[in-house]
Amino acid sequence: MATQKKYAVGSGESSAAIKQECLTDTNQSNNSTKSPRIKNPNPMWKYMGLGENFHPRLPSRNWIIFLTIVGSFSATVVYDKREKKRNQLKWCKLVEHVAKQHLDPRKMPRKIAIYLEAPPQDGLRAAQDHFKEFIKPILVSSGLDWEFIQGRKEGDIREQVIDRIMHSRLSPEEKIEKDFIAQFRMKNKVTDFEGPGGDIVIGRHTWKEYIQGLHEGWIAIPKDSEDLASKSQNNNDITDSIISSETPQGDRSSSSDYKLMDSSETLVLPRPYFNTHRYFMSPLLEDIPSELEPSVPISFPHLLGFLNTPKRIYRFLNRRKLADSIGREIAAAILSSYRPYHIFEDLEPSELSTKRNSQYIDHNESSYSESFEQQVALQDEEKDWHKSVWAQQDAEPKRLWSCPLVLDPRIATRMRRYELSPEEEEKANRIEIHEEEVEGWIKGNIRSLWRAGVTALFP
Repeated sequence: MATQKKYAVGSGESSAAIKQECLTDTNQSNNSTKSPRIKNPNPMWKYMGLGENFHPRLPSRNWIIFLTIVGSFSATVVYDKREKKRNQLKWCKLVEHVAKQHLDPRKMPRKIAIYLEAPPQDGLRAAQDHFKEFIKPILVSSGLDWEFIQGRKEGDIREQVIDRIMHSRLSPEEKIEKDFIAQFRMKNKVTDFEGPGGDIVIGRHTWKEYIQGLHEGWIAIPKDSEDLASKSQNNNDITDSIISSETPQGDRSSSSDYKLMDSSETLVLPRPYFNTHRYFMSPLLEDIPSELEPSVPISFPHLLGFLNTPKRIYRFLNRRKLADSIGREIAAAILSSYRPYHIFEDLEPSELSTKRNSQYIDHNESSYSESFEQQVALQDEEKDWHKSVWAQQDAEPKRLWSCPLVLDPRIATRMRRYELSPEEEEKANRIEIHEEEVEGWIKGNIRSLWRAGVTALFP
């Protein structure tokens, strides 16, 4: 035990010593309870512009949640954009040799027709943006020429398909009389391209009008036929029944009893619609070719509505798959690899219609003993159409988009579809796309800066 100091009572020196001892003990107790001194921040943060009182620490729980969600979504968008570019470059490299082929100065080059129309409840700009994003890069890489056949409202594509067929049936003398450019080409002995040009049809709604335009263009329509349905007729009277595809073919037109509808009617009113169930009873034109121009329907997913936001986000984050599918179809059209459309035997009626347009279809099994690939092409897109497409009033004219797709076997068997051959498919799979070709702006600049620094330090 520590010895206690003893002082004599009454001594002046002893009282002063006692006071000094008490003050010393008090200071020691205060120093023992005082909090430790906070260290000054590292001056490095000040020189970096973060301030003198910057103290690094982990973000709060809310900030961690926010940064995780934003970072994950941003990474998914960047990955999808990079892979979409990779898929497009694969098909661009597959067809780039076409641009290097020599052309005959006395022959017109091949030209592909692009059919696109404004989707339901939207404008033409949506279809044009779809073409620019997924189709145009591959066409530009191939060096082929193309022309637009555009429609702003329902029925425009059908009209233009009929006009093109009528123009193709004209004799060379008639074409020269109506076209000054054709006169100039004939004078300079410039011949047309020999071979199929090809048609690229974007979207299910455009595909329906394209098919009906082919039928009305190549089927001979009587002059005074009661089968021509005017715009004021009810849709139920137009599509009352669908005749079986096994109906025997009629004799082709060879007299003046049949003719194509005059193109001058389009200057005043649209052409009247021809009943689809009368296709099988009308003869074909004499000059119809054994094989029509090859065509290919291109997917155009278009979904509207706030409640469909989750599905739209999913499609937005998977555009790489759509780019690969469309690129394959466009490459087949550029390489001119085609085949006849398939014929399906004993197809169920439910497979030829969506839930909404099933009311227009006759569910008689005998009517579907033979079905065609053209009828089911891009059929899933109808489920995404706006509900106003299926709203049919009593006095409203025929709606091409809401009616089922009916084909005449004589026309359907003459159609050809572009499809990539197995050899070209294998060749495309062997194409390697380097990372530098698909990297973004930030990564590309960092790589360029690194290479510039290495070159400067080690020349």
